[in-house]
Amino acid sequence: MRRIVFLFFLVTSLSSFQKISAQKKPFQSDLKRAWVDSTFLSMPLEKQIGQLFMVAAYSNKGTSHESNLNILIDKYGIGGLIFFQGGPVRQVNMLNRLQKKSKIPLMIGMDLEWGLGMRLDSTMSFPRQMTLGALKNDSLIYEMGSEIAYQCKKIGVHFNFAPVVDVNSNPANPVIGTRSFGENKFKVSRKSIAYMKGLQDNGVLANAKHFPGHGDTDRDSHKVLPIVKHDRERLSDLELYPFKQLINSGVSSMMVAHLSVPALDSGDHPTTLSKKVITDLLRDELGFNGLVFTDALNMGGIANYTKPGQMDLAALEAGNDVLLFPGNVPAAIKIIKKRMKSDDDFNRSVLQRVKKILSAKYDLGLNNYSPLATEHLIREINNDEAKALNRKLFTKAVTVVSSDKNTIPIQVLDTSYLASLTIGESKKGPFQEKLDAYAPFAHYFINQENNEDLIAKLSRYTHIIVRIADMSNSRSKKYGLDLSEVEFLKRLSKETKVIVSVFGNAYALKYFEAFDNIICTYQDNIYTQEAVPQIVFGAIAASGKLPVTASEKFREDDGVETKDLKRLGFDLPENVQMDSRTLARIDTIIKYAIKDEATPGCQVLVARNGKIIYNKPFGYFTYDSISSVKNSTLYDLASITKVAATLQTGMFLYGSGDFDFQEPASAYLPELIGSNKELLDFENILSHQAGLLPYIPFWAETIDSSGLKSDLYSEKFSDNFRFQLSPNLFAIPSLKDSIWFKTIHSELREKPEDTCCYDYKYSDIGFYILQRSVESIINQPIQDFVSQNFYRPLGLSTMNYLPLCEHPIDRIAPSEKDEYFRNETIRGFVHDPGAAMYGGIGGHAGVFSNANDLAILLQMNLQDGYYGGQRYLLPGIVKNFSTPPFQNNRRGIGWDKPKLDGDGPTSDYASPVTYGHTGFTGTAAWVDPQFELVYIFLSNRTFPSAENSKLIKNNIRTRVQDIIYESIWNYEATHAF
Repeated sequence: MRRIVFLFFLVTSLSSFQKISAQKKPFQSDLKRAWVDSTFLSMPLEKQIGQLFMVAAYSNKGTSHESNLNILIDKYGIGGLIFFQGGPVRQVNMLNRLQKKSKIPLMIGMDLEWGLGMRLDSTMSFPRQMTLGALKNDSLIYEMGSEIAYQCKKIGVHFNFAPVVDVNSNPANPVIGTRSFGENKFKVSRKSIAYMKGLQDNGVLANAKHFPGHGDTDRDSHKVLPIVKHDRERLSDLELYPFKQLINSGVSSMMVAHLSVPALDSGDHPTTLSKKVITDLLRDELGFNGLVFTDALNMGGIANYTKPGQMDLAALEAGNDVLLFPGNVPAAIKIIKKRMKSDDDFNRSVLQRVKKILSAKYDLGLNNYSPLATEHLIREINNDEAKALNRKLFTKAVTVVSSDKNTIPIQVLDTSYLASLTIGESKKGPFQEKLDAYAPFAHYFINQENNEDLIAKLSRYTHIIVRIADMSNSRSKKYGLDLSEVEFLKRLSKETKVIVSVFGNAYALKYFEAFDNIICTYQDNIYTQEAVPQIVFGAIAASGKLPVTASEKFREDDGVETKDLKRLGFDLPENVQMDSRTLARIDTIIKYAIKDEATPGCQVLVARNGKIIYNKPFGYFTYDSISSVKNSTLYDLASITKVAATLQTGMFLYGSGDFDFQEPASAYLPELIGSNKELLDFENILSHQAGLLPYIPFWAETIDSSGLKSDLYSEKFSDNFRFQLSPNLFAIPSLKDSIWFKTIHSELREKPEDTCCYDYKYSDIGFYILQRSVESIINQPIQDFVSQNFYRPLGLSTMNYLPLCEHPIDRIAPSEKDEYFRNETIRGFVHDPGAAMYGGIGGHAGVFSNANDLAILLQMNLQDGYYGGQRYLLPGIVKNFSTPPFQNNRRGIGWDKPKLDGDGPTSDYASPVTYGHTGFTGTAAWVDPQFELVYIFLSNRTFPSAENSKLIKNNIRTRVQDIIYESIWNYEATHAF
């Protein structure tokens, strides 16, 4: 691993120790002094003065701009560059050329308050500081500072002009606003220190800005000179407080703002040019000994104050060390040099500051500068750990501002009728997709139709989840809101329960005081869009607090800490200790399988620690590549039905005391009395060692030499032919009774010699018996029971029997071109002939689902029967059923297990407590409690022909599972101390 980020307080302690240790190394100090002195003496006066300038540089302005910089470097010896817009590779290449040109390495700074994405393309943006102000855990800000430092060093940046330490006490502030951590001086201080230490502990110098405090201004210093009218007592208590805390904590540099603060300097001096502010207050009174930077000298707040050159001189006279973004370096050097020759004290002061800058360069390692590499640069600065941290930061900042009667999270799903309403966008995105992952949703958009009609439609729903999108940070433009749409929401809230999610500026909350259920995300991106649905449904707990006061109702530090209902959430692999690059190898295996025609397409899902971290569709429904697989695609689960429906019912009834797997089946089915199955108990039946035949081709007996028997089947629906087996085939209902009769009277296998017991032999027949048994107990069809007691309460919108009753056929993958029984393409009807003859509802087959819903069901089992704030199975039952009851038989009671000697249905890496099942159509579902893993593989490898066994022969499903475990090992290996 490139580095290890320790806990925030541990790092702080180690950093302090290292600083103390460094002071005890006089040899290093001597080397530093020698380098500074020799470098200083090697320069003529003009170039010594040039070290004080940090000039603006852009990697997107072409050769003429770079030529001008070359002149400033070669002729005037400027000390540094502040880079602005461009791209990382272009910037590194340009910087390498400029550093090679400069005899003394340049010190590089950038404004990267929210990371490289603030200035450069092809890079990531971390949250703005006001978003971070909502965080409960400041150590995450330290981690962000550490990551930004890593990325800075990759592109040659030594100074990050961050954090913004201003206390934003004025909602009308046009320039600070979301750049501040908030209005609470204590929180601003703590979070600023965390950010600062994250940078400096990892080799990049931080910069506290904008001294003496830009938070209570109503004008933009980029354009004009703002005035801060508070008295000295107020300034000391509020504006100056965070700066003092950062000075005490060892901040390396400070940036002085362009402000007029009469209480600090009654003369006509902007603070940038004020000796009273910089020398008397910052240096002498507050004891700051680090580098002092001016704010950019081209800004309107000061550029109109005096001429270039004169302004630079005034800034040095005031006590600044570095002149940032000067307007005219040659003119400034000429004026400064003239003043130095006429004023010994000023001359001595300037030269001391030159040595101070050279000393900083030595500390940054510029005495041994080497060019930067660009190979893999984009990948390294957009690394997977940074993405995982970024997601965590945005997610944990989301604030439930208010929740009436604990509306958030929504717990009960089967009696909730849900819709979303989006304002500011007109198409589905991550927000709607994640809502769909938790429950059936209808999605509406505000401009979709007449508002009166829309209110009438939306009033039918129990909950409306509103997304306010396309917002801005402009107070004068009401943050991008259309107040007529807010009024529309007020009317709607009188008809039904409305949860409003404000995807933007916290100050905009003042327009939503009429609502009882409010969520604020501060920013609008994929992370916040995916976070809100998870909070609404309790997959994650909200802990954010408002960093500012938006109105009388919504005050700073408001925020409801919501419950974690243990629903499946969504995250990135590194946040659950898995390696993304390893998991990416799954794509290679699947693409090979599709190219090899092992399956036309598939869906792979991986969840760990309650988070889905990989959920990806591949390929198409068929090899003609017309309809692509999506996350919403339904697959025939085949034998996974055994554990997803029938066994769930059996475990439920076992918990209620109505079913005992050690009882013989005849205890529940009197028709078995007198048959060869009378004494067979479910412990043996469900472990597949009761002697039952593996499979009975019931369909074969319904065909004669002319084809399907006409007394059993018809191509048209009628009262006599009500069971639909495929689009153009219907059967008599009594067919189900005939199958059951044949099941009862079917033979048993012969017992192995010299034993009293049957050996293990997988069989579908036992689940015909289990289905019939549990239905006799619940006194209703199994499909109704599992829907009422599992699927609907769990929010499973795709999982059930008979999918065409609820879903369009174009969402369902076809399973086979049947040329032996039904003689047509099977799509939306169960593939298994026996289950089809059972009306599509078998104990062994018949359930359809997408990957997400199946994962939810298995996550409930992994969580010992608890999910979404509700208990579905009594504690211990899943473990009981998933533990093999017999030696020399890997099977649990209904659940499949890893093979004892390897070479089984699972990866050899799977732990012994793993359980799950596979399906004939090319499906697999596995739970590993030891690693808190859920793995889903859905495919239709049987299309067009069930004879296609490449998926099995090439171990595609187990090879994918191998990679899942390898991603855990690889993460652990790279994060070991």
